[in-house]
Amino acid sequence: MRATPHKALAASTFTLAALAAAALSVTPAAAAPLKAPTSTAACTPAQVVTNGGFESGTSPWTQSQTGLITSRAGQAAHGGTTFAWLNGVGRTHTDTLSQSVAIPSGCSTATLTFWLHIDTAETTSSTKYDKLTAKIGTTTLATYSNLDKNTGYVQKSFDVSAFAGQTVAVAFTGTEDSSLQTSFVVDDVALDTSGGTTPPGDSTRTPASPSYTVNLSSNTSGTGWTGHESATFTNASPTALTEVYLRLWDNYHGTCSAMPITVSNVTGGTAGALSVGCTALKIDLPTPLTQGQSATIGFDLGITVPSGADRFGYDGAFSMLGNALPVLAVRDGAGWHLDPYTNNGESFYSLASDFRVTLDHPSSLLVPATGASVDTPGTSGRTVTTATATKVRDFAWAAGPFSKISGTSAAGTPINVYSVSGISSADAQSMLTTAKSAVDAHSGRFGAYPYGELDAVIDNNYWFGGMEYPGFVLDLVSTTALTHEIGHQWWYGIVGDDEYASPWLDEAFTDYATDLALNKTGANCWNSVSWASTAEKITNSMGYWDAHSSRYSTVVYGYGKCALHDLRRTLGDTAMAKLLKDYATSHWYGVSTTAEFKAAAQAATTTDLSSFWTQHRIDG
Repeated sequence: MRATPHKALAASTFTLAALAAAALSVTPAAAAPLKAPTSTAACTPAQVVTNGGFESGTSPWTQSQTGLITSRAGQAAHGGTTFAWLNGVGRTHTDTLSQSVAIPSGCSTATLTFWLHIDTAETTSSTKYDKLTAKIGTTTLATYSNLDKNTGYVQKSFDVSAFAGQTVAVAFTGTEDSSLQTSFVVDDVALDTSGGTTPPGDSTRTPASPSYTVNLSSNTSGTGWTGHESATFTNASPTALTEVYLRLWDNYHGTCSAMPITVSNVTGGTAGALSVGCTALKIDLPTPLTQGQSATIGFDLGITVPSGADRFGYDGAFSMLGNALPVLAVRDGAGWHLDPYTNNGESFYSLASDFRVTLDHPSSLLVPATGASVDTPGTSGRTVTTATATKVRDFAWAAGPFSKISGTSAAGTPINVYSVSGISSADAQSMLTTAKSAVDAHSGRFGAYPYGELDAVIDNNYWFGGMEYPGFVLDLVSTTALTHEIGHQWWYGIVGDDEYASPWLDEAFTDYATDLALNKTGANCWNSVSWASTAEKITNSMGYWDAHSSRYSTVVYGYGKCALHDLRRTLGDTAMAKLLKDYATSHWYGVSTTAEFKAAAQAATTTDLSSFWTQHRIDG
């Protein structure tokens, strides 16, 4: 799952969970995405806004009410006859207008422009009663008000190059107070892209075979950790590596002036600028790393856990440290993948790696973690937990005075359940029973669980429901949620994917696996599908879903798993089971793409699946 309640709960809870996620997903202003480094992919100059002059009806614009796109009397177009007229009603009112656009990778320049006319009945020269906000994705570009009134149109222009390679919404929101109208009239919206560099020339994912060695020591509460991390890696690509990027994902939970994750004293390279909301750190290598060569970078690391029952946060005496360790970004034929953090789901994309993490902490704290852990005595009153994990995409841990119970699944997987205070022993035991059943059910369908032990940290205060990491999950007391999170050990953990670009590849597949493990057939679930727009697809990226967050769980989880149930009915139960097991085997510790899955599915049947993909809106 991602950090949203619907991830953890049954499909019937999708709508409620999406509302919760939308209410809680707020980007700190100081951590708004900075200009990302230029991608190394080729760029074809293009204008990516469709129907920006509003002369071709309303599509693909989404308007909060009919009539915003209009040619009615009272205002005039900048060009042609049609325009977008927001507000102008003289009472408390909000209008919104948006369109999802894909900004090509590799474009060094991306410029958003639009023409704006404002007229108002407000007479004040000092108070902003009525406002228009222009946004791209979650980033506010500008806010205008009744004080910006003008007699004609004025063109507005913004550099949005930081969003190259992403699908984001261009959106306008107008608000009026209780009296005296202000009209915000928008026309001729365009987003022009140009520039770029030569692509790397191959699709090899690199840096390959990362190996991380981490030594950290905590404060008395487990909310602060300091120490050192090193990363050794190999360039698998024929194109030389001149730099690498570290993803400091949890800086989303702070600001660029008060970062929860700090990196200093870098060795093996030169630290460059932080970008993408201070979640990406460029490190220039001293000499280009050619194909097959290896290098090591090191740095001092500081982690400050913020308050909150989050995947990175502390709930009372219990700290959760998901995505706290910096990991290497991935470069392939599309360039460096430096997508922004999303709180609506996940942005994480990394290659299978090895970790050896040593955590020095007070003996009063238990420290469940990814991998196999061994505790040894430390200095007075402290314990050293050493966790070793191979072929995992990330490393997470928790720290606190947990209650712990353990058991072993019928197939031999050790399970540990760690509960915060307030979780009853009966609920903890129920989650242990669920975990045993789930790990064996998924193993039987997709291949044996490879990570040794499995740790589950249970806390009913998690606003997001549940969250997966290799060999380590966070969850509510919920049979469905825990079965889902354990399913992610295969769909994201073992069979990886770019979670920002293709969230359906782990979420829909895991929800489908959860249904099978809980003996749910998905009968008739596709019959309730109702698309919100022509742009809505199961395979849309998190850039799209961040702009349409209320639909994320419905489409990616609900429609996604129902499409897989439909595929099973098309292929037959036996063929579908073989397809998924063979697909997992062929992508074990690798990376799945939509195109590869579609090809594998087509190879499993003599039926032409072209119309199936079209009907189910599975593109790629």
